[in-house]
Amino acid sequence: MNKPLLSLRGVKAYYGNVIALKGVDLDVNEGEIVALIGANGAGKSTLMMTVFGDPRAREGQIHFAGRNITALPAHEVAKLRIAQSPEGRRIFPRMTVMENLQIGATVADGSGLAGDLDRVFALFPRLRDRIHQRGGTLSGGEQQMLAIGRALMARPRLILLDEPSLGLAPLLVQQIFAAIRLLNEQDKLTVFLVEQNAYQALKIAHRGYVLVNGEITLQGSGADLLQRSEVRAAYLEGAR
Repeated sequence: MNKPLLSLRGVKAYYGNVIALKGVDLDVNEGEIVALIGANGAGKSTLMMTVFGDPRAREGQIHFAGRNITALPAHEVAKLRIAQSPEGRRIFPRMTVMENLQIGATVADGSGLAGDLDRVFALFPRLRDRIHQRGGTLSGGEQQMLAIGRALMARPRLILLDEPSLGLAPLLVQQIFAAIRLLNEQDKLTVFLVEQNAYQALKIAHRGYVLVNGEITLQGSGADLLQRSEVRAAYLEGAR
């Protein structure tokens, strides 16, 4: 098994006096897709945001590639080649597709910009067709493609994907998850995936974790978790 690229140990995070993460231990090994599933309000997005220091982990440690990044500001975390496609996409609606992608490239050295664009357009051909269109005029699925594409422009070793299927039609959900699998298999990109669509997430994940009220309650291979009766009852009924 490859060594952990991202490792969380005893991580606690708060919003004011309310504890959101209650001592989380989690590993994402190099070359893996790891899925984090759970109900709304379980703390999934908080965990992902804590990796980037917002909110800051009040207890515990976060390591990336062997380096303690617990206290690093978000822009320093990004320079380590960790990229994020956040919940809600958060593209720049007044900027064009090209401008959004160029923003994503600001933490990478500019020498390979054309190749990076080609990589994104090969994965999401629709973005090439809309290269001069403002982000805010794209469909929901196209905006999600743009959010992932913008993250890829940073040439990450690790990409954090927060709810990439949220609000998308079933066909687009299939396309997004197929793209995630392709990035992992062909580009060897390590993926940490937070997702409410537990069935789709666990189907492509090497390993998964279940988060309940800020605590990890189950972990295992994606295939194993798909078969667990408690996971099926809580997260998979009608999800296919």
